Amino acid sequence: MKEDLNKILLTQEIIDKRVQELGSKIDLHYRDKEIVIITLLDGAIVFTADLIRNLAIPLRLDCLRVSSYGNSTDPETAPRILSSLKSDVKGKHVLLVDDILDTGNTLQSVHNEVSSKLPASVHSCVFLDKPDRRENGFKADWSGFSIPDEFVVGYGLDYAGKYRQLPYVGTLKPSVYNNDHLT
Repeated sequence: MKEDLNKILLTQEIIDKRVQELGSKIDLHYRDKEIVIITLLDGAIVFTADLIRNLAIPLRLDCLRVSSYGNSTDPETAPRILSSLKSDVKGKHVLLVDDILDTGNTLQSVHNEVSSKLPASVHSCVFLDKPDRRENGFKADWSGFSIPDEFVVGYGLDYAGKYRQLPYVGTLKPSVYNNDHLT
């Protein structure tokens, strides 16, 4: 798998340190409050697992399955929410957790959906932010890393379901996804 990468952008050590910092900031913001964390599956599962282990505040965890990329390197025009929440978020403080903020369309759509359920507040935390790709004004409240407009995999991020288990983030060689139509 490592041979499919151009380079490693973020090492496991750098990621671990930043996730601890994010946990501290979120703890401080929500001190004395319980939150409902809504993780966007599948990509954010690794980040969410590490993040919640770095939180001291009381929390509940829920998941939303959202399709943004399919088997492509470009996000779909309209993200699709494929599941519903198990938790009642009315009057609760909600933290949306996603792997990557790219065009902003997915998080904007999920934010709108969750906000319609009348929570006390809705904030967002993303592992990676690609500001050069933003198509709307959506900004995460907390962001792990700002990265250039390159296709990345690892630490939960995938290409066609592969590479999620890598403990670091790397850029995928274009030859890997340009030749997929041949296999």
